[in-house]
Amino acid sequence: MSDHSLLSRLDLNLLVSLDALLTEQSVTRAAERLHLSQPALSASLARLRTHFGDPILARRGNTYELTPFAMRLTEHTTTALEAARRVFETQATWEPAESTREFSIYGSDYGFVTIGRKVAELAAERAPGVRFRFALHNPTIVEDVANRLRSADGMVIPHGHVSDLPFVDLWHDDWVAIVADESPVGDTLTMDEIAAMPWVMTFQSRSAFTSAARQIQQLGVEPRVEVVVESFLALSHFITGTDRAGLIQGALAPAMMRAGGTRVVRLPFEATPLVNALWWHPMHGRDPEHAWMRELFREAGRLVEAERYGQD
Repeated sequence: MSDHSLLSRLDLNLLVSLDALLTEQSVTRAAERLHLSQPALSASLARLRTHFGDPILARRGNTYELTPFAMRLTEHTTTALEAARRVFETQATWEPAESTREFSIYGSDYGFVTIGRKVAELAAERAPGVRFRFALHNPTIVEDVANRLRSADGMVIPHGHVSDLPFVDLWHDDWVAIVADESPVGDTLTMDEIAAMPWVMTFQSRSAFTSAARQIQQLGVEPRVEVVVESFLALSHFITGTDRAGLIQGALAPAMMRAGGTRVVRLPFEATPLVNALWWHPMHGRDPEHAWMRELFREAGRLVEAERYGQD
């Protein structure tokens, strides 16, 4: 049987029911979520069980849990549902000022408070109905970026973590260190101080790291890490009032200074600059709405870079 024949026999509403059942792991809760009666959703579950030849939900005592097969379906179902939503949201002619589309973007809090804020400001002026959903990435998402971007519009992340996907460069940045206001170090750290001080690091793992932290190691110093936090904005809270130091991007320095309790100091070496980029899946390449969004990010990147380096 061809794929087209198989699809023609399926009720695509079952995809919505399947997603709810996989998420809630309960017929009752899934029915409430979809505003359906429990018998109606039970009928959908019966059809899904017949189609897949698997119970989907298996009783364990007084509760139900997903079967191993259903667990494998979870991510595919979310991706398929998102893809179907995008198909039916696509318009033959698209006017930004009249659109109500939501764009979903992965990134770090650093990306959100820099370019994310600028993108939201530009969109509010030109397309007030358009909405952005900024979701924090993590090492698992970055390692599976090609699949994750099938159901999202993009990821803001510097070069060095993602490859083999379309991208547009947004803005350049550099690295500085922050220490507590009362820290005895001068305006520039020494390599000896870097080696002696305790550090707060971000994303410190085999696959998730900052280029500046890696560079310190390449210079022969293994920093003494006391805290690891997967947030750049939270860094200062672990440094204020302590003898610790941390690494941040230069564009974040003004926000850190406004928060108080820390000050910026220079590094004793020329840190490799950051080139921040927006990455997306090739499936979005010919989407005019996505192209509009990409141009919005490009423009916002120029604004962020101008603020960072004082350009006109």
